[in-house]
Amino acid sequence: MLKSEDIAKYIDHTLLANNATEDKIIQLCREADEHSFASVCINSCWTKVCSDELKDSDVKVCTVVGFPLGAMKSESKAYEATLAIADGADEIDMVINVGFLKEGKLDAVEKDIQLVKEACKDKILKVIIETCLLSDEEKESACRLAVNAKADFVKTSTGFSTGGATEKDVALMRGVVKDALGVKASGGVRSYETAVAMISSGATRLGTSSGIAIIQGAATNGAY
Repeated sequence: MLKSEDIAKYIDHTLLANNATEDKIIQLCREADEHSFASVCINSCWTKVCSDELKDSDVKVCTVVGFPLGAMKSESKAYEATLAIADGADEIDMVINVGFLKEGKLDAVEKDIQLVKEACKDKILKVIIETCLLSDEEKESACRLAVNAKADFVKTSTGFSTGGATEKDVALMRGVVKDALGVKASGGVRSYETAVAMISSGATRLGTSSGIAIIQGAATNGAY
């Protein structure tokens, strides 16, 4: 049974709503610091705010890029990542071009990831493949492309499409990337039980706006 302090280290405490205000972002940072979450995950306009707020904390700043559709030019994603890192981002979560993947333009998808990875330099890159829009074969292809492009994680979902993370998809992604990459389960991870199920299936990070509820659930379940 995972203790609350152990499960906290998996959590990217997330606020990606387009109506998020600075007060809410600062609250997110303070909650993440209080509970020792892995990171805060935010839109790029809030990167500097989070970096300043968390400068004396072990909590990382994770910024999304090409979010939530992934359909912008690769160079634009790379530039957004460059700006975010200049503002203090430690990790970048990018969205692939799902249309390119479904059309079989695998070289273009790999180049998309590579350009952002080059912009990241030594920072962590997570690749959102939006599993709810893909066949199993396409999910496997996306994971292999992320490995080839030397990303650090594959991630299930933006949380803004037709579905989120499932145990089946997390296990499939883990089966493809093996130990080469982390796997982030994101979208619909709202309870301690779901969090544990995702970790048991192979997730090494959880993207969720319900981090506090999850660790409270751990306490309720006796995992202090």
